[in-house]
Amino acid sequence: MKNLHTELKESIIEQLNLEDMEPADIGNEEPLFGDGLGLDSIDALELIVLLEKDYGIKLTDPTQGKEIFVSIDRMATYIEENRTK
Repeated sequence: MKNLHTELKESIIEQLNLEDMEPADIGNEEPLFGDGLGLDSIDALELIVLLEKDYGIKLTDPTQGKEIFVSIDRMATYIEENRTK
């Protein structure tokens, strides 16, 4: 699952235009919102688009994002369990 972690970090950096960041700057267990990476609700929408585009996962309930976008680890686990691509 390490490759998926790196892939996610690279996708997040690209999708959210985090130009000054490298994948190594994002910890697998680091919170993505708030005190962690500091993402906001607009970024959450971008992550929903990323899940659908890259992994074929369509979130029908936006509140699912709160459970999924906790950390890179949690996102990777969710993707492994639900991906269609």
